[in-house]
Amino acid sequence: MNLKHSYTLIAPFYDAAIDRVTRASRQRSLAALPAEPGRVLLAGVGTGLDLPYLPAHHRYIGLDLTHAMLRRALPRVREVDFQPVQGDAQRLPFADGAFDHAVLHLILAVVPQPSDCLAEIARVVRPGGSVLVFDKFLRRGQPAPLRRLINPLMRRVATRLDVVFEDLLLATPELAVEYDLSALAGGWFRMIRLRRL
Repeated sequence: MNLKHSYTLIAPFYDAAIDRVTRASRQRSLAALPAEPGRVLLAGVGTGLDLPYLPAHHRYIGLDLTHAMLRRALPRVREVDFQPVQGDAQRLPFADGAFDHAVLHLILAVVPQPSDCLAEIARVVRPGGSVLVFDKFLRRGQPAPLRRLINPLMRRVATRLDVVFEDLLLATPELAVEYDLSALAGGWFRMIRLRRL
């Protein structure tokens, strides 16, 4: 089952599984968006769980792979300038430096090639811009036998459990870590802010 098909099937149940558990972390992450108005890419906007917490002074492009997820996001658009775009976060349909900032909430551990996704984000965010990441990552050298055992099944259905953020960052030297905080599940989920060099 490919990612587009599985997330079309998951869309009706996604909020029930994810919203309450991740809400506070999403809000904390989004609070780091700068005060100065800018153009912000929400890569993997999904059902729009971030939309109620977005500062109104930015302009947002919400990209998702599936129409089913984008359709569920639209009712959450309130006081923000938001444009939905269907597309692949691993091959973004935007020009170099098109955005001032990007938000990657629960997307890097979902896409088949997270290094491609992060490289594309580095391409479309202008130098000096920020990238907010909230996701689950293994630490380099962390055994996590259960996660590794069920990863082959989980990655086909919904998400990867084996992504090491530090490895992604090594492949994307245009991005530098400003902070990296534990968010949920004893540090499995992390809240990271990156600066585009």
